[in-house]
Amino acid sequence: MPETGRDPNRPSPDALLEAARREERTRGRLKVFLGAAPGVGKTYEMLTVGRARLKAGTDVVVGVVETHGRAETEALLDGFEVVARRPVRYHGTVLQEMDLDALLARRPQLALVDELAHTNAPGSRHPKRYQDVEELLDAGIDVLTTLNIQHVESLNDVVAAITRIRVRETVPDGVLDRADDIEVVDLNPDDLVERLKAGKVYLPADAERALGHYFSRGNLTALRELALRRTADRVDDELLGHMRANAIPGPWAAGERVLVCVSEDPRSAGLVRYAKRLADRLHAPWTALSIEGPRAASLREGQRDRIAEVLRLADRLGGDAMTLPGGRRIADDILAYARSANVNHVVVGKATRSWLFELVNGSVVHDLVRRSGNISVHVVPGEAVAPEAAPRRSVATAPPRRAFETRAYALALAATGAGLGLAVLLQPYTGVENADLMLLTAVVAVAVRWGLGPSLTAVLAASLSYNFFFLPPVYTFTIADPTNIAAFLLFTLVAVLVSNLAARARAVAVVAQARARSTERLFGFSRKLAACGTLDDVLWATSAQVATMLRVRVVLLLPEGAAVTVRAGYPPEDRLDEADLAAAQWAFDNDRPAGRAADTLPGARRLFLPMRTGRGTIGVIGLDADGTGPILTPEGRRLLDALADMGALAIERVRLVEDLDRAERAAETDRLRQALLTSISHDLRTPLASVLGSASTLRDLDAALAPEAKADLLATIIAEAERLNRFIVNLLDMTRLEAGAVAPNLSAQDVAETVDTALRRVEAVLAGHRVSVAVAPDLPTLRLDPVLFEQVLVNLLDNAAKYAPEGTMVTVRARMEGRRVRIEVLDEGPGLPEGDVERVFDKFYRVRLGDRVRAGTGLGLAIARGFVEAMGGTVTAANRPDRTGAVFTVTLPVPARTVPGDLAA
Repeated sequence: MPETGRDPNRPSPDALLEAARREERTRGRLKVFLGAAPGVGKTYEMLTVGRARLKAGTDVVVGVVETHGRAETEALLDGFEVVARRPVRYHGTVLQEMDLDALLARRPQLALVDELAHTNAPGSRHPKRYQDVEELLDAGIDVLTTLNIQHVESLNDVVAAITRIRVRETVPDGVLDRADDIEVVDLNPDDLVERLKAGKVYLPADAERALGHYFSRGNLTALRELALRRTADRVDDELLGHMRANAIPGPWAAGERVLVCVSEDPRSAGLVRYAKRLADRLHAPWTALSIEGPRAASLREGQRDRIAEVLRLADRLGGDAMTLPGGRRIADDILAYARSANVNHVVVGKATRSWLFELVNGSVVHDLVRRSGNISVHVVPGEAVAPEAAPRRSVATAPPRRAFETRAYALALAATGAGLGLAVLLQPYTGVENADLMLLTAVVAVAVRWGLGPSLTAVLAASLSYNFFFLPPVYTFTIADPTNIAAFLLFTLVAVLVSNLAARARAVAVVAQARARSTERLFGFSRKLAACGTLDDVLWATSAQVATMLRVRVVLLLPEGAAVTVRAGYPPEDRLDEADLAAAQWAFDNDRPAGRAADTLPGARRLFLPMRTGRGTIGVIGLDADGTGPILTPEGRRLLDALADMGALAIERVRLVEDLDRAERAAETDRLRQALLTSISHDLRTPLASVLGSASTLRDLDAALAPEAKADLLATIIAEAERLNRFIVNLLDMTRLEAGAVAPNLSAQDVAETVDTALRRVEAVLAGHRVSVAVAPDLPTLRLDPVLFEQVLVNLLDNAAKYAPEGTMVTVRARMEGRRVRIEVLDEGPGLPEGDVERVFDKFYRVRLGDRVRAGTGLGLAIARGFVEAMGGTVTAANRPDRTGAVFTVTLPVPARTVPGDLAA
């Protein structure tokens, strides 16, 4: 926020301190290469900059760089010193993470750390890579890193709304704010699409799927705009900081900014609309500014309502609404804000006051034009802005409470009397010439405590007392000496001026204190709403806050179908009578207040007001209080508007999140449906075709076929029928798992016996492979469901046979590890791609080998994991460390009372 109340000709202390911290710090420098999406070239650009620094003599080390198999990126790594990654075991899988300790011990001048938003493996010192980078910076090491715009925490909801995909790995905005440099790596969406199609970002099949979802041209354009805008905001902050640190008055024409000045003038709404049109033409941000000067306390409620409505209008039109405390000269406050905010267009209305008024009080418009310097001042004539009447309230408001006015005047007279008594008592010691100071002190005290009216009363009483008790002849109101007339008049004039100044200072302080209290409570409410994750929490927080601040009873109604129903209340309220419910429904349908003290249905017990956002009316808030007549004062109505707007936005936010989650679930359901249809079309039709073909051949050519041919056809029928049976069993098992109907029938089982049974079941599947079995002889019995555990082994062996070439070895090993039994199924196939180690257990997911996918449903491993976890164990996947191939590991607990070698049931 721009600083106010500061001399623009002097540097900003905050900006100077920040500049000093940047110059004197021992912390390393951070540069972020920011991109709109994967594949734009962030890592390539980071390596290019690092190579240039290396050639310039800088000690550069690669902490971690993800090339994703891109040849041109891998080529840039040649010549760099690369710190070896640290292996981390997780669920039987070995993950490779950046070795932070090795990097700190090496202590280079510059470290290259890719993918700032990366989540580290469990067991690492920091859960997030950006925290590793913070530690490197604290150690004085400069860092180059990369980041995509969708990983910025404050933009997470925006990106999810655009792409329908919620990114789970985020980086706090503070990391970007503290970065010393941000460089946007930009690529035209069409060029990025061509890179995708050419296979330079993902494999061709993955690229085709990405183009239909995340990488659509519309998404890429929106993400590109977010990246550019986020960087532009950063550059703008740097420019403002430089201007403040060097006391540059501004504005600098680095970008267009519009400021419109609003007041109680009826034309202010027209000025706001004009500023909106001007900002749209200039493609510039704009702000509506209200200066709350000393006159604010004397404004009528209708005028205050008008200012509040105009600021709400600016907010609805997309501008920023701001109210600042001001001094005596409004023009100076406006220009001070404009220069601190680098505003270069100020919109004001043409003055309509008389020349006499301007002669006495001055003209804001003339002062702005004379002192604006290189700021353009747009003076909109009265004819260009249609004058508007004060916004008509459709709800009557109670008059503001003015308590103890008579008491204030009485206390003013009492304070004057106290000053007089003190002056009389001290007269023999201080003389008559100091009596006026005693009385003047009383006047100032009254002005500070009770304002202008009581202080003027005190002035009158003090002047008469000064004349009666201290000016000869005393105890009369006659002044004998002409010189005393001047003293009396001068005392009266000074008392009036001092009381006026003190009363004005009090009025400004009262306004500032009231605004500070209101702002603090609204800020607390906004933080409370931000912490609410469900709709019920938001409704409860809103109703409780409104009831507490306005001292009323509150109900909140939201639409359910065509009717509105009560969803929350404070105190809790479940139902309304027919009159109140009709008023609430009318308020929602017509977007206007209804009920008590309103123009429509005033006979209802409650007052109902619509809750609005930019998307329209989303609910109704109802108020009730004891007594009859209007419920709210004008100030209370303005406060209610602010609270209702905040609550409405929170409700809309929660609903948007729910809509997004539903859309994600729908997309996932659709993906699973498509995968199921694809699997069924292949894995049902293929074996059925073989069975039908073989059976029809036997029927039609039975007499002509040799016995060997008949045996082959029968073997084909049996093999394909078994394959079809496995597919149906998998579908049924997955249905049972998802329904939660898997209840293991546990009993003591011999692992070696179950392995042998599973191998016999898949004997035909493994016919083209060599099989090795190494089961330790001293294994204890385990509490297992024999049917489920056998199916687990069958699925793992079937998977190994499917992906390992014919003639290779499939190995089954089982051994003790502490109090657990570890069973491994190893193959000699191509292994698992690095990014698919966990995904292989997803439903309908099948690993791609080159441009093709192995036949199968993609359910076997998911079912195996579900069955093992139902029996209290775990199953993980990894690549073999000794050769190519995959290893699937099942770990099962040993029962407490079982010892090795005990095979008893």
